[in-house]
Amino acid sequence: MPYAESGAGKLYYEETGEGEPIIFCHEFAADYRTWEPQVRYFSRHYRCITYNSLGYSPSDVPDDDAAYGYEQQRDNIRALMDHLGIEKAHLVGLSMGAYSALQFALAYPDRVTAVAFSSGGSASLPLDRKPDPTESLKRGHGLLEVGWDAAIEFASLGPTRVQLQNKDARGWAQFREYLLEHPAKGSGKTMLNFQAQRPTLYGREADLRKLTTPVLLMVGDEDDGVIEVNIFLKRTIPRAGMWMAPRTGHAMNLEEPAMYNQMLAEFFAAVERGGWGPRDPRATPRPA
Repeated sequence: MPYAESGAGKLYYEETGEGEPIIFCHEFAADYRTWEPQVRYFSRHYRCITYNSLGYSPSDVPDDDAAYGYEQQRDNIRALMDHLGIEKAHLVGLSMGAYSALQFALAYPDRVTAVAFSSGGSASLPLDRKPDPTESLKRGHGLLEVGWDAAIEFASLGPTRVQLQNKDARGWAQFREYLLEHPAKGSGKTMLNFQAQRPTLYGREADLRKLTTPVLLMVGDEDDGVIEVNIFLKRTIPRAGMWMAPRTGHAMNLEEPAMYNQMLAEFFAAVERGGWGPRDPRATPRPA
């Protein structure tokens, strides 16, 4: 099996195809396998790399809580790129992976050609609203103490998950099967140290306004917890565009793979031909 050393443990990865590299960063409830609809499509023209975060076997499942924090998640991408000899790449992230990809672009902008930020921004609240990590802490401790019985319904049948079940029952069953294979220890520590502790993106407003990386914000219109922060990001990141998928929840790459792939392909093509510049100043809303 191919592995990259992250400094906190080994990362399992797979690569398919040749060309400009795309690195796919998975969400909390998913893993490298759930990018299959994208890998099959994009590997015809791109070098596609998928990997599992620490805590998701066959990657290592460390004991150290620091291995699950957002800084380590961000730097896992750098470790993977260094191992594979990749100087710059397109990053495609979903939820946890989207947050990590955007943080990577803020920290290492010279190593990113574009970021697709899908279903991202969970738990990012405006600075005047205090976050409440109670549910994340409860689920994280439950995973560590009793396993997936403590979180499987939330992770596979929550308000932003039923859309996948309704649209694609077989795809949802496979998603749930993969989920139950995740080590409860790794998922519990991820919940406690990433989900419950990641800083709000609103706190990075000054840095986001200076970010020159092209960004495509991708969000489902029934993924209510992230719509507000994506609007904030659209209005803050100079080279951001936003696509909202109708009647779609959190796992948008699985719910609507054809639309998702089409939007990604058009985004990458625009970036590669130099056609994804900053917003035209004339399009900036004027004060009332």
